[in-house]
Amino acid sequence: MQKLFDEVSSLDKKCYEKFKLNEDILMEHASNGMAEFIKNKFNKNSKIIVVVGSGNNGADGIALARILHTDYDVNIFYAKQPKSEMAILQQQRANAIGVVESKEIIQCDILVDAIVGTGFSGEFDTNITDILDKMNSLDAYKIACDIPSGYRFYADTTLTMGALKKDMFLDKHKDFIGDIQVLNLGISRSIYEDKTNWHLLDMDDLKLPFRDKKNTHKGSFGHLCVINGEKVGASTMCALSAFRFGVGLVTLIGAKNDYIPFNIMYSTKLPLTTSAIAIGMGLGHEFCDTQLKKLLDNTYPLVADADIFHKHILVNILKRKNIVLTPHPKEFVIALQQLDLAEITIEELQNNRFEYVKLFCENYPDATLLLKGANVIIGKNDSFFINPHGSSALSKGGSGDILSGLIGSLLAQGYEPLEATINASLAHTKLAMNYKGANFSLTPDDLIQEISNLASL
Repeated sequence: MQKLFDEVSSLDKKCYEKFKLNEDILMEHASNGMAEFIKNKFNKNSKIIVVVGSGNNGADGIALARILHTDYDVNIFYAKQPKSEMAILQQQRANAIGVVESKEIIQCDILVDAIVGTGFSGEFDTNITDILDKMNSLDAYKIACDIPSGYRFYADTTLTMGALKKDMFLDKHKDFIGDIQVLNLGISRSIYEDKTNWHLLDMDDLKLPFRDKKNTHKGSFGHLCVINGEKVGASTMCALSAFRFGVGLVTLIGAKNDYIPFNIMYSTKLPLTTSAIAIGMGLGHEFCDTQLKKLLDNTYPLVADADIFHKHILVNILKRKNIVLTPHPKEFVIALQQLDLAEITIEELQNNRFEYVKLFCENYPDATLLLKGANVIIGKNDSFFINPHGSSALSKGGSGDILSGLIGSLLAQGYEPLEATINASLAHTKLAMNYKGANFSLTPDDLIQEISNLASL
């Protein structure tokens, strides 16, 4: 698990004031970190073009070119002439040792984007957009310095400075970021970084529900009840994934299903042994509000998905202490409106995902929220987590039903809602990563089959 920050200028300032590390020292460490990445990955004499801007991001790029000079065939292309104090100084240093300035962006082995960093806001002029278009068209290994410039440069790798920035994990930026490495600035990240409520989940954070005790029976591992609605396939997939993920018993409740698997039970009411409920997947109009209210008149842990966000009962179920909500963006927009928190478009949500997740959690601190997307956001009260491990392979009908089953399974086994949501989300994305077929061919059945292979991690 790694820390995430809105900005790092305050962390840099701490280095200057508390640790007596000036801007020049931090920049040298950042540039040396980029140089080491290139030296470890690419042969000497590879052709490198470093495209730089007028500020300190450009200064990082100029320093990189100086460090690699003579070992590599490195050229600097000035998208804008240096203006910041450090950029001017780095240009003087590069000129002093004879680093070559290129007049055009030509074909190369490695292309480094150092035009602008996190401090940039506003729009690019046509000259810069033309340069970025040219850079994107080249067949080269593309490296972004700190962040891809304006999130318009398609990086294979982003080498970011000092700490991870939240903005890198907006869904709309995922195609631009590539792989991410954090570069050391001369002190350990544990010293450089401060406290934060936002964290990035690593696969090492996944804790599977292994059965450690031997003297057990099926009731020892909980009983999940999945509400069976109009589209019985959705609830059945949820039930099957939950069963495969370790829960002892699973029962489908409600609508008659002629295709219930042999290992899944069926009932018209909640059994006395119920330990958690999953609702929403394929629910449709099978139950009226009165029936839903009666069905949920209990305190069992609950995972709520899909159609539940269209129901008026949403307001009531949010009074529960142990509830997990798993909307996709459209459903979350509907929920925000229904709860009188915000009236926004899906585009507005996607541009401000962190802010609206935080808004919801401030108003419903007992609820755990999982907002689906290219980068999943999980929040409860004032703690927030991003799972960046998802892929387009999961963009299939039924994937969300599998996730609800994983969460419901852990809730039924006694996990706290936030713990259940984090582990289920990581497991869900790991299932897709483990799938050996083409990424377009992944089905919910494949995900369920892959659950058993998680144990070999």
